[in-house]
Amino acid sequence: MNSLSIEERAVKLAQYIIDSKDTVRGTAKKFGISKSTVHKDVSERIRKINPTLAKEVKTVLEENKAERHIRGGLATKLKYSNLKSKNG
Repeated sequence: MNSLSIEERAVKLAQYIIDSKDTVRGTAKKFGISKSTVHKDVSERIRKINPTLAKEVKTVLEENKAERHIRGGLATKLKYSNLKSKNG
């Protein structure tokens, strides 16, 4: 990913998020870059490069934000069910 320009990286990240519906954290992990970089690319830089793509990625990010509490609750439920099964 280092060989891409910042603009190319921003477009690639935005397209990935739109196609996969992945989160900023998941995207950062997949591409081996920081969450801050992903967030800056897909929320600020992409607006100047491709406003249409920016609107699409914003929609996905808003969906992810709205569902965040559900994923967190499921993770907590899984954590405690695993602890319960280990402890008997």
